[in-house]
Amino acid sequence: MTVREARASDAEEVAALWNTVIDHTAITFTTERKTAAKLAQDIAHRGPLFLIAESDGHVRGFATAFQFRGGPGYSYTFEHSIQLAPEARGLGAGKALMATLEDNLRRHGAHSLFAGVSGENPSGVSFHKAIGFHEVAILPEVGFKFGRWMDLVLMQKIL
Repeated sequence: MTVREARASDAEEVAALWNTVIDHTAITFTTERKTAAKLAQDIAHRGPLFLIAESDGHVRGFATAFQFRGGPGYSYTFEHSIQLAPEARGLGAGKALMATLEDNLRRHGAHSLFAGVSGENPSGVSFHKAIGFHEVAILPEVGFKFGRWMDLVLMQKIL
């Protein structure tokens, strides 16, 4: 598995991976599907803050980061998203993506990185704890999907 900066040509595969998660899991609360066109824009805009895990010429996962909240006071604080295809889980791709993303964020001047993990994703919480994130809050019933309210586990890592 290779970790590299995303290219616009990856957008279709990233959209397919992300939309499967959106449609079939509570890992993300969103129900709005991603488009390749919008993802290509995000990839171009984020540069080294949008990474791909690739094997056999195919996207097996991605990690991306963006400013946590708007405004200059938050310019050193970021939030990230990470998704892996089922066949890439447990092989170190997630850790490799996050290590590279964290290095890139440090070079970008970031100080703090947040993860918003669905309360229905205990493996996501465990993954983040294993790579040095700490649980800082549980926001009860802030997500609504599949006809039910879900908690958000807010996790943070000081870079």
